Amino acid sequence: MSLAKWPAGGERELALLREVIEGEHWGGHHPMVARLERQFAEFAGCAHGLAACNGTVTLEMALEALGVGAGDEVIVPAISFISTATAVSRVGATPVFVDVAGDTFQMDPERAAAAISKRTRAIFAVHFGGPMADMDRLTGLGVAASFSFQNSKVMTAGEGGMLTSNEAELMARMRTIGDQGRVAGGGWFFHHEIGTNYRMSALQAAVLLAQMEKLPEQNCRRARNARILREETAGVPGLRWQQVPDAARVHTNYLALGRLDSGGARDAFHQALSAAGVPCTPFYPHTLYNNPVYRRGGCRVEPCPVAEACILDAFWLPHRVLLGSEEDTRAVAAAVRRAAGR
Repeated sequence: MSLAKWPAGGERELALLREVIEGEHWGGHHPMVARLERQFAEFAGCAHGLAACNGTVTLEMALEALGVGAGDEVIVPAISFISTATAVSRVGATPVFVDVAGDTFQMDPERAAAAISKRTRAIFAVHFGGPMADMDRLTGLGVAASFSFQNSKVMTAGEGGMLTSNEAELMARMRTIGDQGRVAGGGWFFHHEIGTNYRMSALQAAVLLAQMEKLPEQNCRRARNARILREETAGVPGLRWQQVPDAARVHTNYLALGRLDSGGARDAFHQALSAAGVPCTPFYPHTLYNNPVYRRGGCRVEPCPVAEACILDAFWLPHRVLLGSEEDTRAVAAAVRRAAGR
């Protein structure tokens, strides 16, 4: 069994980096950044793209541009990375934690609807693991989308982020916030609002342009291998892989998410699989609201029995496990069967 390494760079990344390094400007106003914004927006099917230094600050920019702040609430899933919640807290609003669905790991639309109050200003619909959350039932219409290019992501520059939107006015507002209060066409030393510097560097953009060229083929390879993994482990009692909705036209398979129903089996499974050389993470150690920062308050917590059950029985494999050959994937599937005692 030979597993792919990640991140994975090559000559194309080096060529684009060299193009930047040999120039006189490496900063966020480099044409390479604008090129990435245009190409990524087109890839995502949106009118506008805005690159940033990481995915966390894109969430903060979006909330600030929408006027979300003190006294407001934002509904977030109980299972996600911490920035989903802290972005809300950092603009002065209150995260409201709601449960996820046990088969998809995505925010439960019924629980989200029940949590809406007079103070609710937004819903953060995280597409956990790669497939889309139920956007029709959660929001009907989203105003902006945030992407992370952190080291583990399927397209990475080590760090990086992107906002996409079809709303020109909102995009202009987010760009002003992240570019130290400047406005399009204004001078370098003319600052119209209290902003900050969230710009992506040209070096990050160069790497990401090369990564984006590889992404469609990698998505296809991961999709093929994910099908093999599911087929080869279909007979394992108690093993349930993440349910992917039929409407998900593109699924990056960022994580191969699963659950083991029998109590206590997940930890033994994780240890056996790791010992066999297959990287495996035994899910998050706690829900978002059980992080120390939120145990002190500053949030509203709805009942989340499914999320708390996932902490005990869920796991994930990183997407690099799905980047090998079909033979490698069948070897991973065999390791999964053995680790599960089958």
